Amino acid sequence: MLINKAYRYELDPNNIQRSFLAQHAGVARFAYNWGLEQRIKQYKNNQGDDRFTDAMKQHKLLNSLKKTEFPWMYETSKCAPQEALRELHRAFKNFYRGLKSGKRIGFPRFKRRGVRDSFRLTGAIKFHERAIQLPRIGTIRIKEKREKYHDGRLLSVTITRRANRWSVSVTVEENIHDPQPVRGAPVGIDLGIKTLATLSDGTTFVNPRALGRRLRKLQQLHKSLSRKNKGSKNRERAKLRLAKMYLKIFNIRQDTLHKVTTYLAKSHSKVVIENLCVSGMMRNRRLARVIADVGFYEFRRQLEYKCQWYGSELVVVSRTFPSSKMCSRCGHRKKELSLSEREYHCEQCGLEIDRNLNAALNLVAVSLPETENACGEEVRLLADSLNLQRAASMKQEPNIIPDSMSRNV
Repeated sequence: MLINKAYRYELDPNNIQRSFLAQHAGVARFAYNWGLEQRIKQYKNNQGDDRFTDAMKQHKLLNSLKKTEFPWMYETSKCAPQEALRELHRAFKNFYRGLKSGKRIGFPRFKRRGVRDSFRLTGAIKFHERAIQLPRIGTIRIKEKREKYHDGRLLSVTITRRANRWSVSVTVEENIHDPQPVRGAPVGIDLGIKTLATLSDGTTFVNPRALGRRLRKLQQLHKSLSRKNKGSKNRERAKLRLAKMYLKIFNIRQDTLHKVTTYLAKSHSKVVIENLCVSGMMRNRRLARVIADVGFYEFRRQLEYKCQWYGSELVVVSRTFPSSKMCSRCGHRKKELSLSEREYHCEQCGLEIDRNLNAALNLVAVSLPETENACGEEVRLLADSLNLQRAASMKQEPNIIPDSMSRNV
């Protein structure tokens, strides 16, 4: 199976190399903004098919202007502006594709200096054990020992700066063996806010709340930045402290999502999730921030390619399926279920169970064959066993999942 993998490392450049990296990022940003401006002018001034262009035509035009108008671009690699124009072309293709399909994909915007500076390089790129050799920049140290790339073909490298830290992402085309099917039991997953994921077997993953736990510190850093004079060194230092905090939040969230999705893809033969309408959920002004802090879309995106890598099956249930309102034991459906009701109580059979666990049990029941799913006979037995364990561990009625079954990440 032919796949593309990206390996990301943090660079350790010296001051001269930092200047070269910043220069390449500036050239790529200039080429992108120049190409976007040319496309807008061409669209307004021409008619018919002459209103459109592509990356190759723009690159030829830019090369013809280098000697007279942009001679400073010869100090950097030719790949930086070329790949920037290709990125612009992909952005326009996505925009037009969104117009045809009805999806809200924004129009390409001009790039600003210092906001996620990045550039892409191709060509003569070589790796050493603790360093990488880039065209026109030279050999730069890597802060960690790189992994072996098997027999893959190197496609490109993308160098990015975030919070004044440079990192390189290496895209490699690899031909791997078809994975063996995972033998673990199927599992349903209900995503939430307080609990990141609740599995149908009773396992829970706690949401790290990467943004929520650091919200007060972010407010302090924003206030400190607003009090600094524009153009001063103190303002630059305050901006760097704020950027480091945002990078820390991003890394915590990504680390948690990668650990959880890798565990699910490697341990279960079938992973069942719900097709959530994240954009609709974000319209709730009281929950928009905490929903964005969880990363529902990123969770599904990682599961999609990791299930292919490790041999498990991903099943996405329609968003119209009433996973939260339906009883996992008898199949009775409630007409209304408010968000404040964290325990599911069935008026027909008397089942009392955690709301998220009930939804996860219903999701895994949908994926079972009809011979095993008369509304989920196996799932009903699992729900009963979980409630009995709760009663034995807490000496109460069999209602909720035992805390001993929770799993924190």
